[in-house]
Amino acid sequence: MNLLEGKNCIITGGGRGIGKATAIKFAEEGAKVVIAEFDEVTGQSTANEVGGLFVKTNVAEKRSVDSLFKTTMDAFGRIDVLVNNAGILMDGTLAKMEEDQFDRVIDVNLKGVYLCGRAAATIMKEQGAGVILNASSVVAHNGNFGQTNYVATKAGVIGMTKVWARELGKDGIRVNAVAPGFIKTDMTAQMPENIIKMMGEKVPVKRWGEPEDIANAYCFLASNEASYISGTVLNVDGGVVV
Repeated sequence: MNLLEGKNCIITGGGRGIGKATAIKFAEEGAKVVIAEFDEVTGQSTANEVGGLFVKTNVAEKRSVDSLFKTTMDAFGRIDVLVNNAGILMDGTLAKMEEDQFDRVIDVNLKGVYLCGRAAATIMKEQGAGVILNASSVVAHNGNFGQTNYVATKAGVIGMTKVWARELGKDGIRVNAVAPGFIKTDMTAQMPENIIKMMGEKVPVKRWGEPEDIANAYCFLASNEASYISGTVLNVDGGVVV
């Protein structure tokens, strides 16, 4: 039997990169997938590829998030898994980071997780079951040059994950986070080749991760095989944190 057979899953930022790989993996494992994506082109394309439902979503806006969850409930009647994957980067050193750069990353990466998590928890509490998975990052543990805003959000996500695991466990809801390391995506592909090589050499397993590596982690945590795992942060980083 497939790991996610019969489960209805929302994946935010599911149009590309890790989100798309997660959507493909979930569909392969029997899930019905909702792609919540701001980019209509990539969102609809991924939904078509996995036979899922696309809902244009801005996770930083409550009205948009409410519409996402209403549309999903109208279509499927229940929500078993939420993957809070949507996120953005707007890097800059502290002295040069503008206020709008800080605010925008906080709105998408942190407030968006809160809004989607709250909407999911309300529904899952009524069901008496559910799984919420949040995207953190290895930089949440040790910081990263030029990423005050991004690191703040990813560290905040870890904190929220632990709070929600405490609050929602009695309602049959498990909450975990995944912290990816250096992963090959369209965004990282824009980096200079020498930087990509240097960063890869820092990884104990001597390679960058693939989006599928993160998707596999999400799939396991979403499945019943992880039924006694809650409040944890799974580092998927080839040993970088070590």
